[in-house]
Amino acid sequence: MAIVDKAEKAKRSAVLNMRVEPHQLDLIDMAASLCGKSRSAFMLEAAHRAAQEALLEWRLFCLSEEQWEAFNKALDKPPMENETLTQLLETKSPWE
Repeated sequence: MAIVDKAEKAKRSAVLNMRVEPHQLDLIDMAASLCGKSRSAFMLEAAHRAAQEALLEWRLFCLSEEQWEAFNKALDKPPMENETLTQLLETKSPWE
């Protein structure tokens, strides 16, 4: 395992605990060792990368120029009439 200096440890303020199967822990330890990282550093980096990818899937989408134009055209169109939605929005909430 890699050695983490005290300054690096002091930067972190939250503790994350989890239970893992022994075979999962062995795999993680092997990969961390091959990367020259501690188990914690390896897992934190992997979790951080997975979180970024998950969020990007919800925020980033790629379109061709033709798809982009169709998308913008759809956004520019006025909304269709929706009587049920209009009634819902005009109804007072029970707590009002």
